[in-house]
Amino acid sequence: MDDSLSLGQEFPELQDKVEQLRVNDQEFSQIMQEYYSLDRQIKGLETRDVPTSDTHFEDLKKQRLLLKDTLYFKLTHA
Repeated sequence: MDDSLSLGQEFPELQDKVEQLRVNDQEFSQIMQEYYSLDRQIKGLETRDVPTSDTHFEDLKKQRLLLKDTLYFKLTHA
């Protein structure tokens, strides 16, 4: 995952749960893939200094945060 933090690294106390849900919960796995895809897109914009509007960039970051919050909720309520 390049220099991005994996969910297991961000939530070390939930690392086993992340792997369990990734394998056994199709919805969790799909959201996780969307999260990492969006994270790579944001990191790419940051590192390559690609021209984009501040609004667009902030919207991407908000979407990533919403996905992360959804994943965390699923991790703590599964």
